[in-house]
Amino acid sequence: MVSNEKQLTFDDRGHQLTNINVWTPDSQWLAYDVRPQGSEFTGLTIERVRITDGETEVIYTARDGAHVGVVTVSPDTPARYVFIHGPEHPDSEWRYDFHHRRGVIVSEPDRGPAVTLDAMSITAPYTPGALRGGSHVHVFSPDGSRLSFTYNDHVMHERDPALDLRNVGIAVPLHAVTPAKHHPREYDGSHFCVLVSRTTAQPQPGSDEINRAYEEGWVGSQGYLKPDGARQRWALAFIGDTLSVAGEKVPELFMVDLPENEADLALAGEQPLQGTEEALPAPPRGVTQRRLTFTHGRAFPGIATAPRHWLRAAPDGSEIAFLMKDGQGVVQLWGISPNGGEPRQITHGAHPIQSAFSWRADGKKLALVCDNSVMLCDAKTGAMTRLTKRSEQPPLSDAVVISPDGRHVAFMREVAGRAQLFITEAH
Repeated sequence: MVSNEKQLTFDDRGHQLTNINVWTPDSQWLAYDVRPQGSEFTGLTIERVRITDGETEVIYTARDGAHVGVVTVSPDTPARYVFIHGPEHPDSEWRYDFHHRRGVIVSEPDRGPAVTLDAMSITAPYTPGALRGGSHVHVFSPDGSRLSFTYNDHVMHERDPALDLRNVGIAVPLHAVTPAKHHPREYDGSHFCVLVSRTTAQPQPGSDEINRAYEEGWVGSQGYLKPDGARQRWALAFIGDTLSVAGEKVPELFMVDLPENEADLALAGEQPLQGTEEALPAPPRGVTQRRLTFTHGRAFPGIATAPRHWLRAAPDGSEIAFLMKDGQGVVQLWGISPNGGEPRQITHGAHPIQSAFSWRADGKKLALVCDNSVMLCDAKTGAMTRLTKRSEQPPLSDAVVISPDGRHVAFMREVAGRAQLFITEAH
């Protein structure tokens, strides 16, 4: 049965949902940023809209030439909003870029000043727990205790942009980080931040080496079970770009297992956490990176990168969902155990999956776009339930997010050239 969809925003601005954690914990409000087009990062406000009556509130307004966007919400209460903040007083030497941005947090109920998440330290010797560039797409862990993000590095970008490899990092509330300020763009951060992925500028063809780590997702609300029954409490899955034997890019699925004790994240491994003038920041001791998929020999190798999507694990941590083409070249939903093994093809439809996706809290369904409709997909059988009527233009692919209570799905449509927010009942 196709349920009714409801448009929530109507003005002539573009309204952008992030791909996950856009709902407040009570499932009553959607957080979003405002921008002309999805790829244009020029918004000044972070806002939210109530789904019952369309009332909107401004959560934060940028000043001094900065721009903000890509907001996600903590799963616990009172709600905290984390989002990208561009540099204030931008100039020709320092303006918004992948390696010139930071995460900030605004908290309910007071919505006081935005607290900077990640410290910036770009003059040697660098500071452990600080970053040297730009963090983005910040996502709280399922318990709200820490955050993941993707990252680009200013120091390496200054040496050679080809050495500024995208990586995955995490922020933990171990202690505030206060680097010495030898540059006007250095600042303090509320969280201890480290990179957890390992990349190399020139991967060996046919190897497990990667030159890019991105589109990460927390694994399980309580981690996952290893084959011996032990629980791995903290882990992230991400896409890593490998090279085939012929030297062609092949995105594969990777995992990092993280220490259970957050204090251990401050212990350096073989290389300095904070990086050097010649090398990127390095993962802490005890962080292990491993490859889960091996698709080089498939007719259509690699994890699908169109539509853009983020790896999302079932709440019980038993399976990581991702998109990949089947043998006929149709993008389908797949799953794989965090312990590895053969991927499981979940959907087998003639129509490709057209969007990012999200899990329902009970782990039984996922929301996504297929055949120009918002669908609920049965996680076991792949059977689709159409939630919105098939439209000439599909809903936008960036975000299809089920509410915490499982009753609604939030998504976007383009209306008169601008993205507007919609919800539909999830049954």
